[in-house]
Amino acid sequence: MKRLTPDVAALVLRLGLGTMFLFHGGPKLLGGPETWTRFGTAMAALGITFAPAFWGLMAGLAEFGGGLLLILGWFSRPACLLLVFTMLVATSKLVLRHDDFIAWSQPVEDAIALLSLFVLGPGRYRIVRRASVNR
Repeated sequence: MKRLTPDVAALVLRLGLGTMFLFHGGPKLLGGPETWTRFGTAMAALGITFAPAFWGLMAGLAEFGGGLLLILGWFSRPACLLLVFTMLVATSKLVLRHDDFIAWSQPVEDAIALLSLFVLGPGRYRIVRRASVNR
């Protein structure tokens, strides 16, 4: 049996996390300003209380766009950093609302996995555009 490589590990992480974030970010984007405002209030945990609809839209774009980028293997390191920030905001909001670790463990776990993928990189298995050869 062939040894699994870090490239396969990166692919599994990218596809799994990317798919999860597509399904988290999609409803946020499609929910419109009311949904954006509800999620954008999480920035208050960092002391940012202005423009909650904008911040909610940014969270949805980060999750959906970041998930898509992870799946494709494009700009995966910047996407990981953007998603880690989003998960830290989510964790901050949940920590202020709940003193129970179970309530905020998922965004912490996601941030850890994203940091691992940031260090590991996208790996060899990704969608790349090959230069066309003019004949």
